[in-house]
Amino acid sequence: MEQTNYVSYLRQSTKKQSLSNLGIEAQREIIQKYLGQIKPIAEFVETESGKKTDRPKLAEALDLCRKTKSTLIVAKLDRLSRNVAFTSKLLESDVEIKF
Repeated sequence: MEQTNYVSYLRQSTKKQSLSNLGIEAQREIIQKYLGQIKPIAEFVETESGKKTDRPKLAEALDLCRKTKSTLIVAKLDRLSRNVAFTSKLLESDVEIKF
């Protein structure tokens, strides 16, 4: 059985959350618990509103997934986006996404 490679994407909304790093650490723990012994090949962290669709780090993560045929892993759906249309578009893209 072929092992899947994962690229993790972690998002926090505010600079204040960035300073505490608690949100990112919690997301990292959720992802690592899911993956077990598997380590993501890369991790992308972004500080951006969940309503925004212009996300440079998310774009980089998706691009790496395409190049390496990896699955994007996100701790929770709301960490990917709070914009339903944007989320739907991402889920229908050519990159597999797991939550």
